Amino acid sequence: MIEDKEISTKNQIQEDELDLISRIKTIWIGRKKIIKISLIFAFIGIFIAVFSEKEYKSSSIIVPQTRGGKSIGGSLGGLAAIAGIDLGGSSSNDSGISPLLYPHIINSVPFQKELLNTPLTIIGYDKPVIFKEFYTKIYKPGLLSNIAKYTIGLPVVIIKAIKGKPAKTAIKFLNNNQIYQITAEEKGLIKRLKSQITLTINEKEGYISISSTMPDALNAAELAQNAQEILQKYIINFKIKKSEEQLLFINERFEEKEKLYLKAQTKLASFQDKNQFLNSSLVKNTQTRYQAEYDLAFNIYSELAKQQESQKIKVKEDTPVFTVLDPVSIPNDAVKPQKLKIVFVWTFLGFILGVGVVFTKSYRSLLMSKLRKD
Repeated sequence: MIEDKEISTKNQIQEDELDLISRIKTIWIGRKKIIKISLIFAFIGIFIAVFSEKEYKSSSIIVPQTRGGKSIGGSLGGLAAIAGIDLGGSSSNDSGISPLLYPHIINSVPFQKELLNTPLTIIGYDKPVIFKEFYTKIYKPGLLSNIAKYTIGLPVVIIKAIKGKPAKTAIKFLNNNQIYQITAEEKGLIKRLKSQITLTINEKEGYISISSTMPDALNAAELAQNAQEILQKYIINFKIKKSEEQLLFINERFEEKEKLYLKAQTKLASFQDKNQFLNSSLVKNTQTRYQAEYDLAFNIYSELAKQQESQKIKVKEDTPVFTVLDPVSIPNDAVKPQKLKIVFVWTFLGFILGVGVVFTKSYRSLLMSKLRKD
């Protein structure tokens, strides 16, 4: 039994070796066809690599600081701060927005509408051109984009032509009692923006990366810088909103009491000037009443002045600080297209297709010969 198994195993190995040799022989016989198909695909890859639109990427790394100068990460307390949990290391009144919500801010309609007005430096134009105008009036897609549009995307073009231009209606969004409207054109631009702006949160290290891609290196840096500044503005406004509202309330009360204080001061001084040589009980009583009104107005005014200065300090304390570890810079090299990778992938696909064609042809020849024998 053991000898039979050994013989069977040896026979199987020999069959596998013969099968492998047969396949290698088939590939060798059809090598010209494989090389031909591989070269065709290689030329397609070269064409795509040469005519693909360039994309430049610019990014920055920032670290949001909590009160007391603690960053959002790097320890258990930092990770808890990201989730909005206070482990006792920070003030219980700290109501800053969680960095995990920053992507929602970037994808919000108000943020995107503001980003559409990013000024871009365009060669041949004396003044900066905003993002919206660049992609609606100046930008021209590359050759491959046009080929794809009228080949793969031809059905979509035909459907749009049949439907005609969309009605100039606007989608309305209600945010904090303010209505934001976006047109069909803006909707397409916002979709493009979302694909060009990327925000990455590193919870372990405690930093945030903002990056942007554009056909021009300088424009990529300008878009990334503007996105960073708008994000910081949104976070600061959210964080100090409560303390600023409190300061506004104190300022209004301060102005009211200041008027009453000045009025009481003028009233008392005027009365004293008119009755400085009179010494009757009526004059004394009236002066005492005016003096009491003045003292009360002065005390309230002084207290509000103290509260006003204290609240101004509170607003500054609540204002988040952003440490920029890696500022935005103008990239030297394009991230796309990766020419060597494109050519290699297409050549490899050609090789696989060529091998498949050769084996298919060989299989069909064997099948036909068997049918003829039968």
